[in-house]
Amino acid sequence: MSTLKTVVVSGNLGSPSKTLALAGQIVEAIRRHAATEAEILQLAELAPVVGPARNPNELGSVGKAALTSIAAADILVAVTPVYKGAYTGLFKHLFDLLDPKALNEKPVILGATGGGDKHALIVEHQLRPLFGFFGAFTVPSGVYAAEQLFDGQRFADPVLLERIEAAARQAVGIALNQTLPATQAA
Repeated sequence: MSTLKTVVVSGNLGSPSKTLALAGQIVEAIRRHAATEAEILQLAELAPVVGPARNPNELGSVGKAALTSIAAADILVAVTPVYKGAYTGLFKHLFDLLDPKALNEKPVILGATGGGDKHALIVEHQLRPLFGFFGAFTVPSGVYAAEQLFDGQRFADPVLLERIEAAARQAVGIALNQTLPATQAA
């Protein structure tokens, strides 16, 4: 079995970050299912590079490298904080700069963090359609973590941990089999 390349896009705009902590826990779960090399791209660090760019040609080497990493991932983990019921504008802007074919048939784990359960549907109503546009294989188990479940360092809720584990297992299965999942077959 070869080593998978997992790329995380964390929409955190500051540090420390619950969103980044969730991303780390998802990567840990992926590692329980397959050997993986992980790269974490934080919008907090990419903001000065990505924010001003109106198209990919206006990106410097750091921004172009981020897009190249996303496109080269065997598994993409896309996690964002929820602001006013949606993903961050900069999170969306980064993906606006990506070639529309870059994520075609790529397994993607969708995740979000928010202030309470009222934001839980962001995964289904906003993230899944965004990655559907790219033709990505979004795994069936989305991951939403309310801030009340955060202990200051990690999320420890058993139901949330089960969802993280399921999402990781699903993404690794798709990446290693490299076949169209039965749930998404045409």
